[in-house]
Amino acid sequence: MVDGNKIIPRMMLCQKCIIKGDDKVPAIAAASVIAKVLRDRAMLALDKIYPEYGFGKHKGYPSAEHRKILMEIGPSPVHRRTFKGVVQDTLL
Repeated sequence: MVDGNKIIPRMMLCQKCIIKGDDKVPAIAAASVIAKVLRDRAMLALDKIYPEYGFGKHKGYPSAEHRKILMEIGPSPVHRRTFKGVVQDTLL
């Protein structure tokens, strides 16, 4: 089960897309919570390595502060260069 309307490319398993799946399927809702907790923990760990980016505060969301930092010092090695916000907010 995939939360949304697009399958995961190159995934060699049968997939079923469920729009608003986290509202409809308990397993998707649980996976969503687990993913957010793991992401937040990763952001806290990255904040210790790259404190100048404020990952511990904004958790990777494109807040005004995060975007300002990207404009000032550019992306870190862990920023996704393919993410639209990183490209727009930097000279990449």
